[in-house]
Amino acid sequence: MASVDRNNKMLLDLVRQPGNNTCADCGIPEPDWASYTLGIFVCLNCSGIHRNLSDISKVKSIRLDFWDDSLVQFMRERGNSSAKAIYEKCVPAFFYRPQHKDCVVLKDQWIRAKYERREFTGENYPQQAYYLFESTLWKKGKDNKQFLKRSFLLSRKDFTLRYFIKEDSKLPKAVISMKDFNAVFQPEKISHAHGLQISYMHDKRTRNLFVYHEKGQVIVSLFNALRATRLAYLQKKHPTLQDNDLVPQITGHCLKEGYMEKTGPTQRESFKKRWFTLCSMNRKLLYFKSPLDATELGAVFIGTESHSYSASESSGRSTRGGRWHCGVTLHTPDREFVFMCEQEQEQKEWLEAFRKVISQPMTSEDYASKTLFRHKMK
Repeated sequence: MASVDRNNKMLLDLVRQPGNNTCADCGIPEPDWASYTLGIFVCLNCSGIHRNLSDISKVKSIRLDFWDDSLVQFMRERGNSSAKAIYEKCVPAFFYRPQHKDCVVLKDQWIRAKYERREFTGENYPQQAYYLFESTLWKKGKDNKQFLKRSFLLSRKDFTLRYFIKEDSKLPKAVISMKDFNAVFQPEKISHAHGLQISYMHDKRTRNLFVYHEKGQVIVSLFNALRATRLAYLQKKHPTLQDNDLVPQITGHCLKEGYMEKTGPTQRESFKKRWFTLCSMNRKLLYFKSPLDATELGAVFIGTESHSYSASESSGRSTRGGRWHCGVTLHTPDREFVFMCEQEQEQKEWLEAFRKVISQPMTSEDYASKTLFRHKMK
């Protein structure tokens, strides 16, 4: 028993050391599991993925399981930093490194790419493999909930993603530019574990495509291929900027999504329930009739406080057809937008999200987007 206690204490000391004190795969603090074949410390969720790689990785709890002296010595000799130097030696700048809040398929394929396929050790698998993507995906129909098979072709040559109604079609149904582009996994919204939302500008409005593939490796490969092509576009557009400056602009998560009720510009119109999406990357609040709508109904550009933008809690109850009573007012130079949330927690989250965007300094891209947005509204 003394040996067991001693070994577990050694592991607990090891996991507190810099590099080991966050999960080797998702970065969450205080991991309490370890792969004793790879020599890394991981969190509970990532340990579950490692269990599916039993030929490569075997895991134990550093608190509850028995560790013999040889395994503890192996963990002492390896550790997260040493493993990272091997398995993440050549990760391309565009490749998305999942965080603990990301969906399962992203983390699963990140772990498999590192340890199972050894994509980043420099041994094989050149990053050029991501510069061309061609596959058949399930895509949601524009006006219904049915998913249909469509062929997709990504080209780095002209920075476009094309999709075709039929595999032998010569003309694409749509040609999507990397200029105003975003891609984000939305498994809950799409009701599929591999659901991906692709957004782009079409006729001055945001257009959404909702797609998935049965195989996790295919959909994540598409996601990273899109990121590779988008980065190549940004590098050509901004030749003087470093990759560190461009990577945050490749794709971005939504700060907040959900239903709110909104009224019209005079604030005397009836409140209507709409689905809202707020993204800090383009500083826009978009609204749709439902979460899976293909095209936005409208948008609001959000500037900074120095440009007279602010968000505040609204008092009073909506009496013009509205059912919700937790108000949020978004103040802009042109008008005030009044929204109603169902719960106080939603109200608080929307206020925090609005204020986060407002607090971020505007970039040259933001000023250009603002000018185009104002022109669109005229």
